[in-house]
Amino acid sequence: MENSGGIQASLSGRYATALFELARESNSLPQMEASLATVRQALDESADFKALTTSPLVARGAAAAAVAGVAKSLKLDSITAKFLGVLAENRRLSQLPAIIGAFRALAAAHRGEVTAQVASAHPLTADQVEALKQQLRTRIGRDVSVDLAVDPSLLGGLVVKIGSQMIDSSIKTRLNSLANAMKG
Repeated sequence: MENSGGIQASLSGRYATALFELARESNSLPQMEASLATVRQALDESADFKALTTSPLVARGAAAAAVAGVAKSLKLDSITAKFLGVLAENRRLSQLPAIIGAFRALAAAHRGEVTAQVASAHPLTADQVEALKQQLRTRIGRDVSVDLAVDPSLLGGLVVKIGSQMIDSSIKTRLNSLANAMKG
């Protein structure tokens, strides 16, 4: 892919690229994206699953068995389930969030979209996400997919990253700017 040069340079990027190519060749890209979104949500919501993916104390076999059980309970497609097993066997489960992010970027580029990483102090509603997408689409001139994260330290507002551009309208940054202006 033309936009994947930077992504392929990292370990997580190589795994994401391999998974993306497999999904594309098997015409299962939408299903793969849905499965990875489910995995990402499980990582965010389950402390046990997150601990499984980040703990170096879990043996390869135990991690592979646990991941197979998680894949079954989440009703993931067979390719994603096998991929998680490969990650467990290769002791790369800790790279899962980065792999999912790189996969989403590859899929978005394949669709001609730009991916925006958006951090907010509080979870955004569906209407807010759609309004944000529309504003970004107007500003950039391309369709935008949004990767949401919640960062309570922002206090309010948003931080949006698109490629090398960053739009920071957080209260935290405004307060820091005000503090610096008052110093001198």
